[in-house]
Amino acid sequence: MWDKYIETIEAAWEDRSLLQKEDTQSCIREVIEMLDKGKVRVAEKNGDEWVVNQWVKKAVILYFPIQGMETIEVGSLEFHDKIATKKNYKELGVRVVPHAVARYGSFLSKGAILMPSYVNIGAWVGENTMVDTWATVGSCAQIGSNVHLSGGVGIGGVLEPVGATPVIIEDNCFVGSRCIVVEGVHVGEGAVLGANVVLTKSTKIYDVTGDEEVEYKGHIPANSVVIPGTRMKKFPAGEYGVPCALIIGKRKPSTDLKTSLNDALREYGVSV
Repeated sequence: MWDKYIETIEAAWEDRSLLQKEDTQSCIREVIEMLDKGKVRVAEKNGDEWVVNQWVKKAVILYFPIQGMETIEVGSLEFHDKIATKKNYKELGVRVVPHAVARYGSFLSKGAILMPSYVNIGAWVGENTMVDTWATVGSCAQIGSNVHLSGGVGIGGVLEPVGATPVIIEDNCFVGSRCIVVEGVHVGEGAVLGANVVLTKSTKIYDVTGDEEVEYKGHIPANSVVIPGTRMKKFPAGEYGVPCALIIGKRKPSTDLKTSLNDALREYGVSV
């Protein structure tokens, strides 16, 4: 189904002179349009694994050099960029509050709500997800359904290297205020991140619910309740506390989403 797109994009990736050809440019623009409409994704779940569609990510990267700068006017606002903003929110069934901006080539599912926030090209936002005030969804990030990205949350983007997995926030997650999730970290379904949790590929994540800690990197297991923590590390100048993340409990599968979240916050004292 995608063979002609993959062949053209892979050829242009290896030989950038092909970007001058009209059919190559048309192919790239068609892929970006399909991203915008949700017909293709940068990454998608296959069974229990997430698979990166590298050819789609390459199309996003190749889109920039074939686009010229232009002035974009939105009412009294003016922008100067290579990529337009999304349109047709009413038809999409999406609520977008001024001054939220979603870039063309991102996809917003029905029922999504954007408070004043930003969604970059290649990103996917699932049904009934809220991107709250001043939250950002970086390029190619994959945000599931029924997710709440609280105020000031920073979801990192990734374009290169093309094989790198983007940040993935699975369905039914709650990401607390001022959390940062970057470098392809994967947050499992139903997880709750308390305010100010910072997750990078190198962040130490410790499950401290048992008699002995269990360490994770780059992944938060499903239904985990997570708070920011510190661990001691020796440096030439002395020993200092460095950031980590602590899994302090699990959401109860016997309760629904709202009750489960309230229980998590009440039982473990998580700030949001």
